[in-house]
Amino acid sequence: MTTIYFVRHATPDRTIGVDATHPLTEKGQQDVPLVTKFLCDKKIDTVLSSPFRRSYDTVAGFAKTAGLPIEVIDDFRERHVGNEWVEDFHSYAKKCFGDFSYKLPGGECHSEVQTRNVAALADVLARYNGKNIAVGTHGTALSLIILHYDDTYTFDEWLAMPMPWVAKMTFDGDKFIAIEKIDLFQLNEVNNV
Repeated sequence: MTTIYFVRHATPDRTIGVDATHPLTEKGQQDVPLVTKFLCDKKIDTVLSSPFRRSYDTVAGFAKTAGLPIEVIDDFRERHVGNEWVEDFHSYAKKCFGDFSYKLPGGECHSEVQTRNVAALADVLARYNGKNIAVGTHGTALSLIILHYDDTYTFDEWLAMPMPWVAKMTFDGDKFIAIEKIDLFQLNEVNNV
């Protein structure tokens, strides 16, 4: 069995840099130890990440603690929205979930992002068969991977996904077995009671 812990990044500061270089906010940095604590007993063999700074930085604390390098997988990156700033992001995102071919000029549609991310996952499953893997990723990219295996996943679930958040996916070879969705904040509350 191969177990992949997809980790949605902590809260980014979207006022600094461009999409690929947004750092974590102060709150995001404070939440990173939730990821490290969660992953510490999972016997992780390999740490992978999107090239985007917010995803990399979210798993970097765990990788350092575990003494593991982070392998950057370019195709796990988030979607490229387009060439212009989107004022009403909620409406844009909802339209994308309703029509996987919808995209803005210079951007990617959900179908393209899903194809890219699922192909990257297939390569990871072939290279790391039988391993436990942590992957720093993004909300939309992760949702589209989940939707590939579970077509009941909804826009509202994506909207409610906190930062950070974990989806534990289990595979037998390349065959999908199960998914467990893990809210690190609820888990932390239960563990601190």
